[in-house]
Amino acid sequence: MSTGVPRPVPAPARPGPRMSGESFRALHRGLCEAAGAAAGPRGALVRLTPERVAAAAREVRTGRTVSLAAPIGTVRGPDDPQPASYRMIAPAPGESVAEGVHFARDRFAMNVHGDADSHLDALCHVMFDGELHGGVPAGAVTPEHAGALTLDLVRDGIVGRGVLLDVPRLWDRPWLEPGEQVSAGHLEAAEAAQGVTVGPGDLLFVRLGHRLRRRTLGPWDPGEGRAGLHPRALRFVAGRGVAVLGSDGNSDAAPSAVAGVDYPAHVLAVHALGVPLLDYLDFEALTAVPDATRRPFLCVVAPLRLPSATGSPVNPIAVL
Repeated sequence: MSTGVPRPVPAPARPGPRMSGESFRALHRGLCEAAGAAAGPRGALVRLTPERVAAAAREVRTGRTVSLAAPIGTVRGPDDPQPASYRMIAPAPGESVAEGVHFARDRFAMNVHGDADSHLDALCHVMFDGELHGGVPAGAVTPEHAGALTLDLVRDGIVGRGVLLDVPRLWDRPWLEPGEQVSAGHLEAAEAAQGVTVGPGDLLFVRLGHRLRRRTLGPWDPGEGRAGLHPRALRFVAGRGVAVLGSDGNSDAAPSAVAGVDYPAHVLAVHALGVPLLDYLDFEALTAVPDATRRPFLCVVAPLRLPSATGSPVNPIAVL
């Protein structure tokens, strides 16, 4: 008989015995089979049907918009050794006070797949055992360009129902510590605690508190330690039919939970399930909105038009 008292949720696991490469590949094969229709060239984006987009639009209640991206960094740091380059190239000296028409102009460049800036990973970003998602030969990606599963797949944007699961809130903590790993059970517990349910075609956002920790304690090298999803947590992503997965980290815990495989969550999400990733987002403004985590929201993601690219900086917008 139930007592009505919530069962305690086990804390996130610290790095322990690693999964063997054999066990990981068995998990990978199972998720490839689970991908179903998402094994095609559009991956899990096929779940973003017009009907689901229209339903997501009906989640809008107040019309308030909130950015889910962090400001792009231009200062070198332990998590950003190659920061974005930004500089003004006009006006020339004296033009700002001169008569007539003059223009301010600037130039911008960045390493898209870094550990600091908010970005999207296209399906061609992850190569595993000589293949891209869906069995496409990895040779389609060359040093000159990507020829398959590129950013062009999302040239019309990604629009759908967003659901944010705030995992540290399960233990009344502001953030998870580097190295802690989130299980499928933790994601289910966050659903229950928030009164939301992740469903087919959703844009699932998992808050780990990475941004708040960085802002409070300063940047660190996330390659040495980073909270993230345990590889088996990707069964939750597969079982719910998620279309896009985003985090305020990069979804992967560090050190890796798998012997001999770095970034196992990337491999399972992008390569096996065809789920594009949104990395290093910032959910602090959204969680500051009352009850924002207790209901879904419309989310709009508009990557740059870079047809043969493997990713893009993004500024996802939650419309509440």
